[in-house]
Amino acid sequence: MSLAMNKEELTEYLAQVFPQVHKDFVVMDLTDDSIRMRLVVEDRHLRPGGTVSGPSMFALADVCVYSMVLARKGRQSLAVTTSSSMDFLRKPAGGADMIAECRLLKLGRTLAVGDVLMYSEGQEAPVARASMTYSLPPAGSAAAAFG
Repeated sequence: MSLAMNKEELTEYLAQVFPQVHKDFVVMDLTDDSIRMRLVVEDRHLRPGGTVSGPSMFALADVCVYSMVLARKGRQSLAVTTSSSMDFLRKPAGGADMIAECRLLKLGRTLAVGDVLMYSEGQEAPVARASMTYSLPPAGSAAAAFG
């Protein structure tokens, strides 16, 4: 399956539907089956001790899978997270941007499942792994047409 939205269209759409946080996330690379995104880490993303907080890493994983679904299915802003699992593997580098690499494992009519590896910029080993499942609005529904 090919992309319904390219990198520029996806970036523009994310800015439109998430004006409050879109500057936190940057689409770095986008292919038919994967996406790389950056969390631009600022003080508000850090926990005591200066490392990136779990909620910030969760947000990166969530927006990464959501963006991959959008890139493949098109403007379905009401696709929602229905399940998530996250493993924190090692301490993120203090204050470094986070890089996420996402692959869609399944993209069906009603569900999408994605796997995300997250890295501190400049580190080779991943700091976290997430699995996310999204519920997709039925084709032809008002929710699917939203956007």
